[in-house]
Amino acid sequence: MKMNSAQIEQTLRQLNAEERNAQAIPAEHPAISRLEELFGDHTYFLDRNGLNIVEPVEPAQPDGGAGVVVNIAHWADASASSLQPHEPQSTDLVVDLTIDRRH
Repeated sequence: MKMNSAQIEQTLRQLNAEERNAQAIPAEHPAISRLEELFGDHTYFLDRNGLNIVEPVEPAQPDGGAGVVVNIAHWADASASSLQPHEPQSTDLVVDLTIDRRH
């Protein structure tokens, strides 16, 4: 799923609370077009486990809902300098994507 900036920030807070050292790959990054060819239209996150996307747990809700973190590539070496794609693997991590619009 493609996320808006508030959902990306909220997801990063939750991933980093799990000490995953996560970062979102910016939409303008040169690798995004290739990633979308391979894996589809998503927001991509790099963390200590590799390359991840978030898939809605239930049908997408207008206010966000919840999403499960899915790992689509792991680091090929200890230096985390290249990724090895694999079949998508759901993780145990579910992120809350609901945006509090009261503020």
